[in-house]
Amino acid sequence: MPKMIFVEKDGAERAVDAPLGLSVLEIAHRHGVDIEGACEGSLACSTCHVIVAPEWFGKLARPTEDEEDMLDLAFGLEKTSRLGCQIVMTEALDGLVVRLPKAVRNAQK
Repeated sequence: MPKMIFVEKDGAERAVDAPLGLSVLEIAHRHGVDIEGACEGSLACSTCHVIVAPEWFGKLARPTEDEEDMLDLAFGLEKTSRLGCQIVMTEALDGLVVRLPKAVRNAQK
């Protein structure tokens, strides 16, 4: 089974099983990782904001315009920021590393 690594707010790394077809948000919730996901993955908030490790960012599908609009509302936005609900696990992402931001802003559309 593919794996991924969450780098938590305190810097601790947590390697978890990452079933194919699940989003990073769903994987986080399955393993008790502290990502809110207030809109439950409906692309209506930025509370599942994650920072993708630079070496993985280019392997992801490009964000949609809707995702980019929501990311504009995220706290601590970085060059490799994405919404966890929009990253779906594939074989090519086995080993994916994402970091949780220090804080989250619950700004919904």
